[in-house]
Amino acid sequence: MPRILREPDVPFPDVSRFSRASAILRLMPEQYAATDKRTGLEVSVTGEFPPQHEDRIRIARTTQLFTRLMSTILATENETLRRERFHAIETQLEMADALIREDMEEVQRLMRATLEKMGITPEQMDEMARRLIDQLRQTGEGPGFPGLDEPPPGPGNN
Repeated sequence: MPRILREPDVPFPDVSRFSRASAILRLMPEQYAATDKRTGLEVSVTGEFPPQHEDRIRIARTTQLFTRLMSTILATENETLRRERFHAIETQLEMADALIREDMEEVQRLMRATLEKMGITPEQMDEMARRLIDQLRQTGEGPGFPGLDEPPPGPGNN
């Protein structure tokens, strides 16, 4: 459940105690807090949230997942591995943000950077893209995907 953080510095001299409490609740930001049972790490998310029950469930669930993820990474004893894990999740969160914003150029950039870090060359990426396009054409799922007849973006294909 959301927790109230503090009472605002706004006086309510002309309203009853009940009305004042109701007004305070409407003015206050809400907070979701999640604690990882293994490590005790707590993460709080504070803000104005939509009133829909399903949205609030998703906010609470996402906060819990993020807390567990952070706790798992922080529990990594090897400093190099811990930093690699942080970097990997940062990239994945950036990609999720770009997907939600429907910024496909940024999604492609992040995907290329991730694959390059894995040792996959731009030429190998182009070949994988060609194979995927061929498979989509063969299964009849090609229509509806803009640019399937064009080479994938990348070095040498501009």
